Amino acid sequence: MLMKLKMLTEAMYKGYHVFDTYGPLELIKEAGEVSDSYALDFHYVRRFHLSGGTIVSREVKSSLENLETVLDNLKEFVSLLNGCERIFRNPYSTYLYIDNFMFGRQVERQQIMSILMLDDHPKIPAVLPIIGGCRVGKKTLVWSSDERIRSHFSTILHFGGDDIKKFDERKVMPLKTLITVEFISDISDCEWLNFYSLVASSGNGSKVIIISRLEKLARFGTVNPIELRNFSHEEYSYLFNVLAFGSSNPLDHPRLAIIGKEIARTLQGSLVAINIYANVLRNNFSVPFWIRVLNLYRGMMESNLSLYGEHPKSLLQKDGTIIDITAFCPSLATNSLRITLLTGEKFKYDNKRELPVMGFGDIIAGSVTMPMKFQLVWESRLAPYTVISATCGAEELLSTTSTRKKRKIVCTS
Repeated sequence: MLMKLKMLTEAMYKGYHVFDTYGPLELIKEAGEVSDSYALDFHYVRRFHLSGGTIVSREVKSSLENLETVLDNLKEFVSLLNGCERIFRNPYSTYLYIDNFMFGRQVERQQIMSILMLDDHPKIPAVLPIIGGCRVGKKTLVWSSDERIRSHFSTILHFGGDDIKKFDERKVMPLKTLITVEFISDISDCEWLNFYSLVASSGNGSKVIIISRLEKLARFGTVNPIELRNFSHEEYSYLFNVLAFGSSNPLDHPRLAIIGKEIARTLQGSLVAINIYANVLRNNFSVPFWIRVLNLYRGMMESNLSLYGEHPKSLLQKDGTIIDITAFCPSLATNSLRITLLTGEKFKYDNKRELPVMGFGDIIAGSVTMPMKFQLVWESRLAPYTVISATCGAEELLSTTSTRKKRKIVCTS
């Protein structure tokens, strides 16, 4: 059932991708605007323009064949689905829900549900590893658990990897407890066995979820691990349209749809970036504004590729890494000034902070005057409400072409 559901959703997103990619192009072509200078700067429009439309018919045909293949022999599957939770059917209203609920991952959520709701041996607690890369939604997947899971356990505890060394089983006895443990680094088998034996000794049917980027920690699982990967390009593009256009249909704004498709492609699957940018774009349906936002990100991307050889998404995943954000601060950027951001750990809000707090969306939209020193902050709207922060300030730098000093804005957490 879950494998078939996965095939169906993948085919659906691929179908939407073809429709949302070439539908706006056909509308612009009918209006005689496909040769606009702004349009030919975009990847999808160039392909459409150069192919004379043949690439469209080929991709549409391929998408239809894919859908027909997965729809074969679905009578039994549809009958069984009648007892399952429904997925939102209208992509242009789901933004109202996605702002507060996790997008996608239906298969993974059902797998978690099946494991946690199963009443297995109370003396052998189930251990479910959830393994995935940086910021793919591992903790959000766990925190967005169904109400049935929350009512199935008397209490839910969240620990860091170091906390298991001082775990006190008396905190969970005799309660049936779900324990989630987030590991940043590996631990010894001995440390794990000590923790696991304490959980098992309670004999109350407690269970453990391991959350980590490290695949080696899956060795502690008593069931097969759930691996979270980045969204496919088609699924990511679908999510971008839902968030950026809100209740509006992208086909009613074909120019914006083309620009949005290019922005989504440039963001390279970052869930943090898609939430920041979509929120900014949804508040301003102006073509020049969307082009400006795209060019700002392109400028930052090209600058970081030139300076550090990596895409901003990759740099943001590393603590202590410098990212050039000069493109977002034109009022501060001069020949002798570069604005950079130093990535770091997440933090909790401190009302006593002296630096002004700026949102990432504020500097992208250009809606505020940039101070010379400030705190950049983004907070997820989904539990566990992860906060990403960087403190930005000016310092002197030596020029790479001379001994003359240059100033830049350095951001530290």
